[in-house]
Amino acid sequence: MANILRTGGRCCLILGFLSALAVLCLRWIVPPTSAGMLEDRLGRILAGNKPGAVRYQWVDWKDISPYLPLAVVAAEDQKFPFHRGFDVDSMRKAVAAYRDNHRLRGASTITQQVAKNLFLWPGRSFIRKGIEAYFTLLLEALWPKERILEVYVNIVQFGDGIYGVQAAATALMGKSPADLTENDAALLAAVLPNPLLLKVSRPSGYVLERRQWIREQAGRLGGLSYLKNM
Repeated sequence: MANILRTGGRCCLILGFLSALAVLCLRWIVPPTSAGMLEDRLGRILAGNKPGAVRYQWVDWKDISPYLPLAVVAAEDQKFPFHRGFDVDSMRKAVAAYRDNHRLRGASTITQQVAKNLFLWPGRSFIRKGIEAYFTLLLEALWPKERILEVYVNIVQFGDGIYGVQAAATALMGKSPADLTENDAALLAAVLPNPLLLKVSRPSGYVLERRQWIREQAGRLGGLSYLKNM
């Protein structure tokens, strides 16, 4: 038993070191893909579709309209510049709402979503949530906030097979990421809760209302100057 425990401990240390090294390297290296994109490609192959239908191209922070990072923070995680990976207040409210109506609403921060989309398989098991929390802590410890947000807007899904701001801007709006307006950015952020159901190209009334809400939230946060808090 002692030998098993020692072997298990060594394996955990090795895995911990390798995962931390991978996260540290990705602070500077462009991610070639993500776990979410790999899952999408595999699903298309199994369904007999072409994996090339998945579109993704990295674009650097300086070439992205600042309205998009602001819009996704306003839509998804308004405390992003200040928390260390977890929004405890939102988690408490989610648990309270679940107790009241038996529905668990999302309380994931942008950092948690990067951890999930970049590294992990889909699912809701406790083991997976534990690994997600581990990667969330690594990201917050090893990456600056700007890098976390840069990776997020590059790998998040905006539509069917459309990942990242480069593919979204060109395929859905016919312009470059640098040319996105405040309205464009809010519309892209509005579909993030469910990019397969909510459409940028054919926005429903709900999406249009959410776009307006995001613009209002961005203004209340202080506009583009809010991201200077990172």
